[in-house]
Amino acid sequence: MKMTRLPLFVVLLIFTASFITPTTAEIKSLTISDDSRPMILFEKFGFTQSGHVSVSVSSVSVVSSSSVPIPDPSRLGFFLMSEESLLQVVLEIEQNPNFCVLDSNYVLHLFTFKDLSSPPGSKYEHLYPVISPNEYSLFFVNCVPETKISMKVRTEMYNLDPNGSKDYLPAGSTRLPGLYFFFSLGYLAFLGLWGYACWVNKRVVHRIHVLMAALLLMKALNLICAAEDKHYVKVTGTPHGWDVLFYIFQFIRVVLLFTVIVLIGTGWSFLKPFLQEKEKNVLMVVVPLQVLANIASVVIGETGPFIKDWVTWNQIFLLVDIVCCCAILFPIVWSIRSLRETSKTDGKAARNLAKLTLFRQFYIVVIGYLYFTRIVVFALKTIAAYKYRWVSNAAEEIASLAFYMLMFYMFRPVEKNEYFVLDEEEEEAAELALKEDDFEL
Repeated sequence: MKMTRLPLFVVLLIFTASFITPTTAEIKSLTISDDSRPMILFEKFGFTQSGHVSVSVSSVSVVSSSSVPIPDPSRLGFFLMSEESLLQVVLEIEQNPNFCVLDSNYVLHLFTFKDLSSPPGSKYEHLYPVISPNEYSLFFVNCVPETKISMKVRTEMYNLDPNGSKDYLPAGSTRLPGLYFFFSLGYLAFLGLWGYACWVNKRVVHRIHVLMAALLLMKALNLICAAEDKHYVKVTGTPHGWDVLFYIFQFIRVVLLFTVIVLIGTGWSFLKPFLQEKEKNVLMVVVPLQVLANIASVVIGETGPFIKDWVTWNQIFLLVDIVCCCAILFPIVWSIRSLRETSKTDGKAARNLAKLTLFRQFYIVVIGYLYFTRIVVFALKTIAAYKYRWVSNAAEEIASLAFYMLMFYMFRPVEKNEYFVLDEEEEEAAELALKEDDFEL
């Protein structure tokens, strides 16, 4: 039996499985239609010592376009594989191009199509206890070339709590409902303090401060929906509609966040009442890209790696996120350069020095936030043990809250802002500082 198409595809898919995060809605029903892929990754889940996986297939159809009319059913089946077994399986495939993963001793075999009931029903269902706790990926493999598979698949993965109830969240995500709810309370308290600060200093409140308040509200609502989403998945295996609200508020929150960063970077509302054409163009690029990024996020979150274009959607999301992160830095750089040029002609050295210092600090804060939430958090997800995957979520939320607090403090509404109220001595010192410091980024 020749399998020339299998090894490279399998190796790439197995390595892809090592980088995806565990799924959330752990009761899934899906339909595979005329699929010729040699291997399909369904989902990834962290099991404890009381873990269980249930796989049910029905309406199974195997169509062969080769000279062999009846494929060997023992060459098609389901299995679980841990990340520790990944390298061994890859080596087996590289050593023997005709090797079928179902023959490996490094995977947990579930069943093959040989166990299916007789046609036309062709179905099978079984519940498997996971004896060795670990994080496993559920795969379907087709070791018969030139065949297309059609079937309905229902998967159910869970761990049992000490009281016997089912926990449908992976072992590393079971703390997330409480974590998200805790941070949502923090943002609601933050919103209350921000509202009080705006009311006390209402004479110097600008439109940007109202947008910042809306951002806090959306962030709090987003976290509340995330907490409810995870809670219902944990208890019932399905989100009960909370995932829809989560994606709605996530979209509004992300668009508002990038918009607020861009507008603050331009100095809109508190330094100038208008946007220049190039600044408007940045918004015209960032907002549509965020729409695309959120569409990709929904596809990634609500489907899974079993769809053919799942990797493509991940690439789209990553590319769009990188472009947006770069785009929002331009207005801050433009403001710094503009203030630097203005300081040479308007005779207000101290005021310009204060603004330059403020915007340079903001630039550094934004860079730090983007670096931590994109690079450091990903590294934590990769290196942390599967039972402590929630630590990366906690780190991301802590970094986000710290960023919000710094940004809101730097641009808070105060009648006597230390950045803009300076005496004559400070004016002379600022002139000297501007001559010595070119404020280049």
